[in-house]
Amino acid sequence: MAEKQKKKKSKVIIVGGSIAGVSCAHALTSIGWQVVVIEKTAAPPTGSPTGAGLGLDPLAQMLITSWIANPHLLQHATLPATIDQNQATDSSTKVSWTLTRDEEFNFRAAHWADLHGLLYNALPPDIFLWGHQFISFSISEDKSYIKVKAKVLRNDKIVEIDGNLLVAADGCLSLIRQNFLPDLKLRYSGYCAWRGVLDFSGREDSETIEGIRKAYPDLGKCLYFDLGSKTHCVLYELPNKRLNWIFYVNQPEPEIKVLVYSNLIHFAAYIAITCYINDVFRTAKVGYDRTALTCLCISFLLHVQRNSVTMKVSEDMIDEMMKEAEKAWVPELVKVMKETKNPFLNAIYDCDPLRQIYWDNVVLIGDAAHPTTPHGLRSTNMSILDAAVLGKCLEKWGVENLHSALGEYQSIRVPVTSKQVLHSRKLGRIKQGLHLPNREQFDPRKATSEDLKDLQQKNMSFFTSVY
Repeated sequence: MAEKQKKKKSKVIIVGGSIAGVSCAHALTSIGWQVVVIEKTAAPPTGSPTGAGLGLDPLAQMLITSWIANPHLLQHATLPATIDQNQATDSSTKVSWTLTRDEEFNFRAAHWADLHGLLYNALPPDIFLWGHQFISFSISEDKSYIKVKAKVLRNDKIVEIDGNLLVAADGCLSLIRQNFLPDLKLRYSGYCAWRGVLDFSGREDSETIEGIRKAYPDLGKCLYFDLGSKTHCVLYELPNKRLNWIFYVNQPEPEIKVLVYSNLIHFAAYIAITCYINDVFRTAKVGYDRTALTCLCISFLLHVQRNSVTMKVSEDMIDEMMKEAEKAWVPELVKVMKETKNPFLNAIYDCDPLRQIYWDNVVLIGDAAHPTTPHGLRSTNMSILDAAVLGKCLEKWGVENLHSALGEYQSIRVPVTSKQVLHSRKLGRIKQGLHLPNREQFDPRKATSEDLKDLQQKNMSFFTSVY
């Protein structure tokens, strides 16, 4: 009885209700912790808004099925992506040829909103505080508990929540992380990504869909990576009659200026930029205690989709993108792009691997812990594995040995995620024909054996295991 009471007192406060946050909620509720999730958006996302597709590796699939009541739901919410194919397309002749093909890939493709809904609906709804903006936190002198302040957006009321542990699942621009690493800067990759999701329901027999299936015959089971000269494109099918495409374009860093002042002497603010966050609208505010008063007044309207800043685009920008697509890709793919409603543009960022991801009663997971480029299909998978490992470490050590639990979590995850972040960075630069030390710039017409090896997802470090 005493042991059960002790476990009931173990409480975690998770800031961020995206996939990292809901995965962490699953991992910690499953070991008996009391969970509170603070999320800025007013309500859970519904329907299938335009947004990003993603790929789930076998280990992430296994973890998700262990968390949800009906494992078959994951099969219904995803499509098989059993093939990883890299191919090249000649921009002048529009002839394509296969570079690598792995038919034992065993991923599954999902839409972000579908996966989030699957995980969210398998949790008790009363653990979520929707419409609550994280403001600040403080740790008790004896390190036994942490206090979080949040603003209820519907009435501007300030609430305080006590717990044993604070989990920062607040994305690559994590405000909680800024409290410990105020000088950390994201690194611009050198390219942006145009992306969109074409809903072709009711048009399965259209010329566009018949054409794209002829050009890419394994859609529905294959992740296509189409490589051109200093560019590449990604194409795969999602459930419910949708096609997810991404077109990467080399360009200078967009002029997105973010000003942060963490002293009340200055006017603390971020320059506002309107955009999407996986098409779930978000805002963020400075989370330091010393600027809590300021952040009640100033909104940071910069929206983040995983590790990318999503910019508002004009019709002229879309027209220019389509002209570039016509130069690089087969007409069937360009037609899919042209028929997609509201394509959007991501500026792609990551950061050098962090050596520390916990401090006292605070721990980072997901993109807060390891901002990464998307080329290794790791962002969502790393978030899910972070949550699972954190849960196992807390179960092993208990809240009374919190420092040991978080230390073990860090010792397990940092070596893995660090190598995967750097591999993903390298993979993106190869595919975009950008400079890499001691290596010729990649040309798909002259691909070397080293190039072909690096292009395959299965050759990423720790590809098949958490450790």
